[in-house]
Amino acid sequence: MKLHLKASNTAHSDKASLRLNVVSGLTAAAVVLPKAMAYATVAGLPVAVGLYTALVPMLIYAFLGSSRVLSVSTTATLGILAGAQIGLAVPDGDPGKLITATATLTALVGAMLLLARLIRLGFLANFISSPVLSGFKAGVGLVIVLDQVPKLLGIHIAKQGFFLDLLNIVHHVPGSSLITLVVTAAAFLILIAMGRLWSHSPAPLVVVAGSIAASWYFGLQALGVSTVGLIPEGLPPFTLPDLTLVEQMAPGALGIALMSFTETIAAGRAFVRPGDPPINANRELIATGLGNLGGALLGAMPAGGGTSQTAVVRATGGQSQLVSIVTAGMAFATMLLLSGILGYLPHATLAAIVIYYSVGLIQPREFLAIRKVRPMEFHWALVATLGVLLFGTLQGITVAIVVSLVSLAYQTARPHVYVLGRKRGTDVLRPLSDEHPDDETFPGLLIVRPEGRLFFLNADYVREQVIALEAQYHPHVVVWDMSAVPDIEYSALQALIEGEKNLGELGASLWLAGLNPGVLEMVRRAGLDEKLGGERMLFTAHAAIERYQANEPTLIRAT
Repeated sequence: MKLHLKASNTAHSDKASLRLNVVSGLTAAAVVLPKAMAYATVAGLPVAVGLYTALVPMLIYAFLGSSRVLSVSTTATLGILAGAQIGLAVPDGDPGKLITATATLTALVGAMLLLARLIRLGFLANFISSPVLSGFKAGVGLVIVLDQVPKLLGIHIAKQGFFLDLLNIVHHVPGSSLITLVVTAAAFLILIAMGRLWSHSPAPLVVVAGSIAASWYFGLQALGVSTVGLIPEGLPPFTLPDLTLVEQMAPGALGIALMSFTETIAAGRAFVRPGDPPINANRELIATGLGNLGGALLGAMPAGGGTSQTAVVRATGGQSQLVSIVTAGMAFATMLLLSGILGYLPHATLAAIVIYYSVGLIQPREFLAIRKVRPMEFHWALVATLGVLLFGTLQGITVAIVVSLVSLAYQTARPHVYVLGRKRGTDVLRPLSDEHPDDETFPGLLIVRPEGRLFFLNADYVREQVIALEAQYHPHVVVWDMSAVPDIEYSALQALIEGEKNLGELGASLWLAGLNPGVLEMVRRAGLDEKLGGERMLFTAHAAIERYQANEPTLIRAT
C-alpha cells in the first residue's frame, strides 16, 4: 500500500512538473519570439532570422547546457554587434548576401567558442570587469535606442555615428509620420501598462498580435506605415558559410563570442537555485559553440543566454530545459503556420519592443553605486560607454577590454604599502591611520606591509614607497611583513635585494617576516636568506617586534 502511494505521488509530481514546464515554455515563447524578431531588425536582418535563432541554438543548448533554465537565443547586445559586423561585410544590404554573411559570422562565433573550450579558456567569463561591462552595455543600450528612434517616427536617416545620427533625427522630427506615431504610442502604452500590472507578462505577444490585427484591418501599409513584408514559409534553406568572408569577419566574431559567453555565464549564474548543479563554464562553451554552429547552417544570428527571458522562465515556474524545447517548438510552429500573418507587422512595433527591453541595459543607479564605492572604476565605466558611442559597438568591445586591462594594470601597479602599528593593550597589528591615533609604534622600528603580488609592474612603485617611509621615520630596522604577498617575481626580488644593500649603507637593517612557502623559496634561490641569516628572517611581524625590543640597545649602538 505504501509503495503504491509513493508511486502515485511520484507520478503526480512528475505530471505537475511537466505541466509547469509546458506552461512556462508557452509563456516564455510569448516573450522570447517577438523579442527575437525585434532583435533581428536591430541587426538589419529579416524578422524570420530571429525565429531561426530561437529554434536551433535553443534546442542544442537544452540538451548540452549546464543550466536547468537558461534560455538561449539572441540578445540586444548580440543583435547590435552582429548588425555592425554584417553591415561592414554587406554594405549594399543584398538579402541573399545578408543571410550568407550572417551564417558565416554565426559559424565563426560558434567555432571560436569551441576553440576556447579546447584550450580551456572558461576563465575568460570574467575577462571584462563588472564596471567596464556596465559601461559597455550602457553605450550599447544608447546606440540601440537611437537606432530604433527613426522607425518609431517613420523617418529615414543616413547613419553616420551616434552623435551625428542624434542631430539628424532632431532635424527630421518635423517630417515624422503621424500614423506611425500612433502605432508607436499604442505599442508603448500596452508594454508599459502590462509590464506594471503583470510582472513577466506576455506583453510583446499582445503588442505584436494587436499591431498585426490593426495593420490588416486598417491597411496601415497603404497609409504609409512601414511593415515587415513577405516572410518565407517553412524552414529556412540550408546555408553554408562563405569562406571568403572569414578573414574580414574574424575580429568582429571574436568580440561577439566573448560577449555571448560573458552574457551566458552571467545569466546562468544569476538564476542558479539551491540544489541546482553549478554553472560549468567549459560546458557552456561547448553548448553555446555547437548551438551557434548548428544555427549558422539555418541562417541564425549569433546566440547566447539572455537574462530577461530566463527571468520569465523562473517567474513562470520553469524547472528544466523542457521549457526551452517547448519555446523552440513554438518558434517552429510560427515559421510553418504564421509567417504570412507576420508580414503585416509594423516596424514601429518591433522598434518599440526593442527599446522597451533595451533600456534596461542603461543603469544610472549602477553607475552611481560604482562611483560611491570606487570612483576610479566609475571613470573606467564612463570611458567604456564613450568608447561605444564614439567608435562604434565592435570597436567598443576593444575599448572595453583595453580599459579593463588598463584598470587592472593600474591597480596592480600601485599596491598598498602600509605602515603597521599595534593596537594599544592588545597584540593586534593594523595599518596606522588617523582613525586610530593611539596605536603604538616602536622608536627605531618601521614595519611595512605591501599587499598583493610583487612583480615587474609594481616593483619600482613599492620600492619608492618604502624609501619615502624610511626617509620619514629614519628607522634602525625595517621589517617587511610579507604575509599579504602571495608571490614575488624576479624583478621585485632584485629590488628587495637592492633595498637591503642600500639600507646597510645607511646603517640600518632589513628584516623579513611572514613569508609563505613560495616566497620563501624564491628568497632562498636568490641567496638572500644566507645574507640575512636566521635572526633577520622571522615567522611573523609579532616575532620581529619581540626580537627588536629584546635587542634594541644593541641595535641602536650598532647604528
